[in-house]
Amino acid sequence: MKTQATGAIAAAKAGMDEKTARKYVTAGKLPSELKVEHTWRTRPDPFEAHWEQVREKLADNPGLEAKTLFEDLQRRFPGTFSDGQLRTLQRRVKRWRALEGPSKETFFPQLHRPGELAQSDFTHMGKLGITIAKQPFDHLIYHFVLTYSNWETGSICYSESFESLSEGLQAALWELGGVPQAHQTDRLTAAVHNALHQQEFTQRYQALLRHYGLSGRKTQAGSPNENGDVEQSNHRLKRALRQALLLRGSFDFESIAEYRRFLRELFARLNRGRRERLREEQRMLHPLPQRRLESCTRLEVRVSRASTIRVSNNTYSVASRLIGESLHVELFADRLDLYYAQKRVETLPRLRGKCRHLINYRHVIDQLQRKPGAFENYRYREEMFPGSCFRLAYDELKERHAPQVAAREYLKILALAAKESEAAVAAALRELCGRQPITAQAVETLIHVEPIALPVAEIGVAAVDLASYDRLLSMEAMAHAI
Repeated sequence: MKTQATGAIAAAKAGMDEKTARKYVTAGKLPSELKVEHTWRTRPDPFEAHWEQVREKLADNPGLEAKTLFEDLQRRFPGTFSDGQLRTLQRRVKRWRALEGPSKETFFPQLHRPGELAQSDFTHMGKLGITIAKQPFDHLIYHFVLTYSNWETGSICYSESFESLSEGLQAALWELGGVPQAHQTDRLTAAVHNALHQQEFTQRYQALLRHYGLSGRKTQAGSPNENGDVEQSNHRLKRALRQALLLRGSFDFESIAEYRRFLRELFARLNRGRRERLREEQRMLHPLPQRRLESCTRLEVRVSRASTIRVSNNTYSVASRLIGESLHVELFADRLDLYYAQKRVETLPRLRGKCRHLINYRHVIDQLQRKPGAFENYRYREEMFPGSCFRLAYDELKERHAPQVAAREYLKILALAAKESEAAVAAALRELCGRQPITAQAVETLIHVEPIALPVAEIGVAAVDLASYDRLLSMEAMAHAI
C-alpha cells in the first residue's frame, strides 16, 4: 500500500501537483481517460438561422467562397452580421467542404523504373531578364528529364516547332549516350495531332521515334500533371538558373555561345547528385543509332512578284533576280537555308511567331529606285530605314521637297548604303544633319572625298581629393561626440 510520502514523491517526479495526482489515483484512470471532449458551443451560432440557405448555395455551386456568401448575407439582412463574424462563417464553410463537399483532385505517386521513361517540355525563360550584349534575349529552353534518376539537360530554342523538338531531343539522347524505352510530351502541335485525327502523332514525329526506337506517349488534354516530373523540373531549373546568375553578378552575356556554356555548367552541377541512379538507368538504355536525323524541314517555295517568300506563315525577302523562281528551303530551328539550282544562295534567321516579316532593303533597292512612286505606301517601308539617322534624313527631305522627289533622293542614299557601306553612310548623315541640306551627292562626297573619322570618346578620371575624405571622417566623429 502506497503511503502519502511515496505519492508525493511520484507526483513530484511526474511534474504534477500532489492533489491532482491523488485525484487520478482515486479515480483509477489515466489523465487522457478523464478528459471530456469539448463538443458544446461557448456562444450562439450567428449563422444558425440562415445556414440551410448557405448550404444550398454551396451544394449548387461548391466554388463559392465564404467571403462571397458572407457579403450576400450582409446585403440581404442589413445590420444582422458584423464584419468580424466573417471568420466564423469561413470556419463553418471549411468544415462543410471537409465533411459534405465534393471530392478533391487526388495525385497518385507513380513508380518509376530505370531506363523506362523520359519526359520533355518547352519552358519560356523571358521573365529571368537574360540579355545578350545588353539586348533582351527572348528564348525558350527545351528541357529533357529522365523520370527515374531525374537526370536533366536542355538546349536553347526560339519556338515550340518540330525542328526545335527534334534538335533538342536528339541532342539530349546523344549527350545521355543511350535511348530509354519511351518519350512523353504534353500535347505539342509539333508532335501530337488533335483528338479528331486518325493518327495519334504527326508523321514527322513518328519517323523521329522510329529512328531511335522510342515509344511515344502524350498527356491527356488539360492534364499537365501527367508530365509532372519535367513540369516540376522546369520550376527548379529556373530557380537554380536565377540563383546562379545572381551569384555570377550579371544577367548579361557577351554571346549566345557564352550563355550555352553557362547552361552546360549549370546542368552538370544539378546532375552531380544523381550519378548513382543515372548509372542504373544507363545499364537499361538501348544503344543509339549510327547517326542523327537532320533536324530540318525541306520545302519548295516560289518567289513572289514582291521579291518575297512565305515560310511557316512568315514573310522573308530575297534578291529580286529570283522573282518567279522556285527555291529549295531547309528550315531549321533557328535559320533558313535557301538553295537554287543546288547552290545555297542565302541564309536567313528564322522568325519567331507567325504573320511576321524580315525584309532586307538590299534585296529590293535597285527596283525601288526604278519605281520611286511606290516607296511612300510600300507595305514594308519601315524596313527601308536601317537606322534612326536614315529615318531623320528622309523626314528632312520630305520637309524640303515634294514626296516623289524626297523618295527619289532618299533611295539614292539607301542605294549608297547597299553598295558602299551602311556604317559610312550613317556616319555621313549624322555629320550633315543640322549643318547643311542632306542630299545623295553630299553623302557620296563625304564617303569618297572626305572620309569621316569616327570620334573616339575620351574618358578623363579626376584625381581623388583625399582632403574631402578627411573632412567626412572628422564630421562623423563630431556627430558621434554629440
